[in-house]
Amino acid sequence: MELTKKRRCHILKNSICFVLVVVSVCCLSILIFSMLRLPDISLGSTSIHGEVYRREEIGKFAEMMIEMLPEDLAFTIFVPSVKAFDRELKLQVNDSLVGDNVNNTYAILSRILGFSAVPRTLSSIMVPFGEEISYDSLSGLTLYISKSSDGKLLVNRVESERLDLKKGKIVIHIMDGVIMDAEFEQSVQPDYNEGD
Repeated sequence: MELTKKRRCHILKNSICFVLVVVSVCCLSILIFSMLRLPDISLGSTSIHGEVYRREEIGKFAEMMIEMLPEDLAFTIFVPSVKAFDRELKLQVNDSLVGDNVNNTYAILSRILGFSAVPRTLSSIMVPFGEEISYDSLSGLTLYISKSSDGKLLVNRVESERLDLKKGKIVIHIMDGVIMDAEFEQSVQPDYNEGD
């Protein structure tokens, strides 16, 4: 009787050791794989959802806005295109990132980031046709988002140019305009009465 109890105890100890070793190896392999995981966007060109694009297509200002967000948290950002930065905000890389203009440019970009970033993942597939959904941006501005019949997103009446780019957990949509509130829009408009 005593011999069978010793065998059960010995078998029980061996199986516990085996399970412990298997769990340890699994945890260690998960840790190694997660540390070796590469970011979605590198400094050069990158493949996103099978689509290749270059940093120059996003533009320096959009890249600066994206770099202000942490990659490990889920955000969706509606960044203006290069033409929209020039057309609506009069920001050009050659002038806006030189000398004293750098601080003003960062201030403008951080304000635009607050108006155009949502603290959640929102790909174009998640927006239903014919319905309008709304989310609050980081600054509290309500973003009204809908999808047109051609699949483009409309955010506060600004149409998208490119959709569903990704950097880490950040979803990026390139817009053909700048999303901002009325007060900020007035502050960046040229003052035509300065000469009078």
